[in-house]
Amino acid sequence: MSDHNTQEEFAAVKAVCRDIFEKKLKDYGTSWRIMRPSSLTDQIFIKARRIRSLEEKGIEAAAVNEGIEPEFIGIVNYCAIALIQLDLGAGDTLDTEEALRLYNEKIDAATALMLNKNHDYDEAWREMRVSSFTDIILQKLMRTKEIEDHQGKTIISEGIDANYMDMINYALFALIKIRFS
Repeated sequence: MSDHNTQEEFAAVKAVCRDIFEKKLKDYGTSWRIMRPSSLTDQIFIKARRIRSLEEKGIEAAAVNEGIEPEFIGIVNYCAIALIQLDLGAGDTLDTEEALRLYNEKIDAATALMLNKNHDYDEAWREMRVSSFTDIILQKLMRTKEIEDHQGKTIISEGIDANYMDMINYALFALIKIRFS
């Protein structure tokens, strides 16, 4: 029997991500509302590539004095923003309360998905390496870019939203492994 409590650990890392999101809302407002989902996909890609670079070169080789944890937090938050943008489209700013409500809605939906999948997969992610989460996120980004290039149309695959939700969960898994392992 595992001594881990997945729901509690998820809640803890989600709270960290939400806190950063809320603080950035205070600094920047909802300036991200101008961005199209494809631009957000590219922003997430930059963060995932930086994580992989740091994993390969070593964090001590980083030119910017930040580790991989802030990048995984950024992936979570940009994926939530991308999900909001998929629903609303690029547009005018939102008030802070509405932005937080939508953020919570998207993160909670991703968590519900994780809980269902986690039940089926028996927490297999706990045996995975953080670097594997990075690679899977990069793969999901490649898939998302391909779907975006096809104007969101798929033949058999899940859509862009499912990929963003999976990326949220893989980034949260990584944060749990970093913080609680």
